[in-house]
Amino acid sequence: MLTPERIDRLVRGQDDDPFATLGVHPAGASGAGGGFTACVLLPEAIRVEAHNLDGKPVGELTRQHPDGLFHGKVAIRKRQPLRYIATYADGATYSLLDPYGFGPVLGPMDDHYFAEGSHGRLFDKLGAHVIRHEGVEGTHFALWAPNARRVSVVGDFNRWDGRRGAMRHRVDAGVWEIFLPEVGSGAAYKYEIVGPDGAVLPLKADPYAFQSELRPSTASIVASPPAHDWGDARHRDHWARADARREPVSIYEVHAGSWQRDEQGDFLTWDALANRLIPYVVGMGFTHIEFLPISEYPYDPSWGYQTLGLYSPTARFGDPAGFARFVDGAHRAGIGVILDWVPAHFPTDEHGLARFDGTALYEHEDPRKGFHPDWNTAIYNFGRREVAQFLVNNALFWAERYHVDGLRVDAVASMLYLDYSREAGEWVPNEHGGRENVEAVAFLQQMNRALYGAQAGVMTIAEESTSWPKVSHPVDAGGLGFGFKWNMGFMHDTLRYLQRDPVHRVHHHDDITFGLLYAFTENFVLALSHDEVVHGKSSLLHKMAGDDCQKFATLRAYYGLMWGYPGKKLLFMGQEFAQRAEWNEGQALDWHLLDHHPHVGVQRLVADLNHLYRERPALHARDCEAEGFEWVLVDGAADSVFAWQRRTPGAPPIVVISHFTPLLRHGYRMRLPSGGRWRERLNSDALDYGGSGAGNMGVVEADEAGWANITLPPLSTLMLELET
Repeated sequence: MLTPERIDRLVRGQDDDPFATLGVHPAGASGAGGGFTACVLLPEAIRVEAHNLDGKPVGELTRQHPDGLFHGKVAIRKRQPLRYIATYADGATYSLLDPYGFGPVLGPMDDHYFAEGSHGRLFDKLGAHVIRHEGVEGTHFALWAPNARRVSVVGDFNRWDGRRGAMRHRVDAGVWEIFLPEVGSGAAYKYEIVGPDGAVLPLKADPYAFQSELRPSTASIVASPPAHDWGDARHRDHWARADARREPVSIYEVHAGSWQRDEQGDFLTWDALANRLIPYVVGMGFTHIEFLPISEYPYDPSWGYQTLGLYSPTARFGDPAGFARFVDGAHRAGIGVILDWVPAHFPTDEHGLARFDGTALYEHEDPRKGFHPDWNTAIYNFGRREVAQFLVNNALFWAERYHVDGLRVDAVASMLYLDYSREAGEWVPNEHGGRENVEAVAFLQQMNRALYGAQAGVMTIAEESTSWPKVSHPVDAGGLGFGFKWNMGFMHDTLRYLQRDPVHRVHHHDDITFGLLYAFTENFVLALSHDEVVHGKSSLLHKMAGDDCQKFATLRAYYGLMWGYPGKKLLFMGQEFAQRAEWNEGQALDWHLLDHHPHVGVQRLVADLNHLYRERPALHARDCEAEGFEWVLVDGAADSVFAWQRRTPGAPPIVVISHFTPLLRHGYRMRLPSGGRWRERLNSDALDYGGSGAGNMGVVEADEAGWANITLPPLSTLMLELET
């Protein structure tokens, strides 16, 4: 077997089947009576002695090539792993337990399900896993690279020498694997890949890495699953039994790197974030925290949306165990955790997925399908079974491994349309001649089916900015299968209305009313997200028309309208206390603003809105159903007044009245849904919130026909609850 040609391929790192030569092999043609030989590549060694696992010497190997290939007979009775003791010219010695003496870890069923595209446990198979194999502790590495000529795992454990970590090729599945004994948790590693043209590619990080180095370093790190004793059963049981559409869902959107910083201006660790953020969110009455992407990413100003380590919590905030502790702590406090998830595209950094095995493996070869012009990124090839599995398994991974409550899926519209941000001739129609990306549709349906089928209580939320039908409808009803969809129309229309001078709002009444024509076609989340307070768009406060006092009053009235409007709620961090500046990911929020009463007032209002929304079923139990909403006053354009009723069976109704002129209106005549006493549960113009204090002394009396004279404070929202 050890021909000059094979020796040459081994020492040059060009052998595509190292297990055929390296390790222990029968000495004779059949092995009968011929004993065994051993072969090992240890560059720069001058002497190598073989020992069995009990430490007994079994033979000295002869150097076959100056570059460190050793071979010789060994005195053993059966094929087994050996330990090699290498001596170097300076007298130093090195001990290596031979990885080529171990059999494969993956089995034929793994190959079958992977090739079929139905493997639901890939994160248990691919990547780096610390295991005990054939009686020895070590790490099993497995990687999909079907077009590679050779793949090696490299790290400090083999001096980053690709000749010494060449992997076994499972041809049917295109997977490479190797068990490296005595390599354990904490070891940094990458893959050295020789492409189909024979060129050695830049070292690649592991697509399935569970931990990564802190940028600018890019190596993957061997990591066992967090050994965390979860205490969140009560939280998970609640959501497993609940219908999320009929539960209060109020989401606090957070960029973990800039919510707060430590005293030195550095990122908070997950534990420090838990100590500060979780109590704050509880006190503010939010039900969920949604993090901008926390999967490993190379470039801070991307905010995480150009992610490369989909299975690895970013090292910016500590190790993966810290993230597990954060999620558990949030759950124990009754707070859900949602992650922004980016399956639409990925950056082309050389250590990442781009041309991973020397070919367009994760992306399309044709740039009209595989390149995203908006972000200069690559687009996943959703039609390739292995790629779809990679992404579906990632969704399953976060829900299972870290107990996350949901995924908000970024840039869904860019996935659904082949001509998204492209001119004529820059895109390829589907097989029917249309612009719909049928492969992406199938992937999203597969992901939602898999996630909802495997994890009771999970939710998925689509950021989808078009009128694609049935985004949040079940797959078997022709939908994409999401639980919720961001209501981008609500955000655009209402902000456009509030940016107008109050004198002009009379002509744009339908900016507010139009949304109710489609409010129940999907399960909507009303989102005032990070996208609205960056890139010169100004903060929410400064989007409001008028002087400073009017801006605060209008913003408070807007929040009241939003929390009374059908749909779940999402507010980006800082907007709960009316941050004046645009969001800057490079620094903490302007918490010093809470030294000023107007900002404290907005913060108090948001907390009260959240608690009222959670405590009153009328405000949340029919968020997604038309029966929970009825107009009380839809044609009040002349006065810029809107009024509607929120209701649900078995609970008192609540009337929401929003008024968007700076006039104080006394005795405003309005017919409420029924006569009786209506308690003023919320007034955004209250003194505690920084308002003028105008109102109804806590009560509105309606006659038998429902008619009432109501004081409408300037630029305000009232919530009136019928006393029963």
